[in-house]
Amino acid sequence: MQSTTKGGSATSAEIADEPVPLTEPADGVPPVTDSEAALRDAVARLGRARGPLAVDAERASGFRYGQRAYLVQLRRQDAGTVLLDPLALPDLAALVPVANDAEWVLHAADQDLPCLRELELRPARLFDTELASRLLGRTRVGLASVVADCLGLALAKEHSAADWSTRPLPESWLRYAALDVELLLELRDVLTRDLEEAGKLSWALEEFEHVRTAPPPEPRPEPWRRTSGLQAVKDVRGLAVARSLWEAREELAERLDRAPGRVLPAAAIVAAAVAKPASVGELGRLKEFSGKRVRRDYWYGAVARAMELPEKRLPTRRAPQQPGTLPAPRSWPDKNPGAATRLDRVRTTVRALAEELRLPQENLLSPATQRRLAWEIGDHPSARKLGDRLTALGARRWQVELVTDPLTEALA
Repeated sequence: MQSTTKGGSATSAEIADEPVPLTEPADGVPPVTDSEAALRDAVARLGRARGPLAVDAERASGFRYGQRAYLVQLRRQDAGTVLLDPLALPDLAALVPVANDAEWVLHAADQDLPCLRELELRPARLFDTELASRLLGRTRVGLASVVADCLGLALAKEHSAADWSTRPLPESWLRYAALDVELLLELRDVLTRDLEEAGKLSWALEEFEHVRTAPPPEPRPEPWRRTSGLQAVKDVRGLAVARSLWEAREELAERLDRAPGRVLPAAAIVAAAVAKPASVGELGRLKEFSGKRVRRDYWYGAVARAMELPEKRLPTRRAPQQPGTLPAPRSWPDKNPGAATRLDRVRTTVRALAEELRLPQENLLSPATQRRLAWEIGDHPSARKLGDRLTALGARRWQVELVTDPLTEALA
């Protein structure tokens, strides 16, 4: 028996010492909904039912270009589970009135919402079982762990990294996909009760709404600089080669609908950027480009373009700082000693309060907000000024109410 305390905890559900394996959906593995007739039937069943809608999506990360959904799983009480193929049914307009008017229950919603929005599917309300588990102070928040802790069932996760663009989808994958939404509605009920007992339900509802309404992230400036191993490239001409190869890889990967890393590994980009080969033959002598199916002419074209660039068009050695970007905190003692002192006090205060509340400190106040507050707030802020600044930085009301007084005291 695990119990819930006011400060937060695991679950109040009584569970077995060893989780019981869950190997089959209660209603069996449903057929894939991949025709207009099957879609109409699924929409009718979901529309007749009431209550929250369990939702999940499977992508093909590491196999295909982008993060589109290749299978969408839906489950509603008294309607059963629907496994929807968005490749066969790219137009889901018939589903929108039913799905978009419902509360959705997802695990790690921020991962699936973007690809579902591409299908014009958006929840009216949201319950995130992973985020709820974090607010309850759980250390293991993967779906299988939460299901085991809350419901005493062992949920297999053996196909989570599969290539879901495969057609036809194997029966074992469909079983796995159906099980991913099989327990979300029951899990929501358990976690809601635990949040209520912990005094954290209102916090969770604010967090769920924040996730639901969050805008898409801004595109990263100069994303090629995130190439793994790029620190081995020491000169700006080599960085130009890396940039050119990265851009060529993106173009080809999108055209082939293949994950960029499968088109050209990062190690090959770095090797060519270090070597700066002067011909196709020299490029082919690098082991990363020596395979039979390597498009050496294509890749050498990218290298050559970079080598021909005039000096003024070469990238800088370091990424240019974007407007409003803060310096790295390690440099603060020299650049802004007052902010460095404030950051230490902010971090210490948030960490202590998070431990008291049984929360991850990043859920109480994000590290980015902590840094921005310490840099901007000045010394001896009033509680009102500090609270207003936290709100302007995007902190939710429950966070502002909890941290304002302790931070005001720490910064006095």
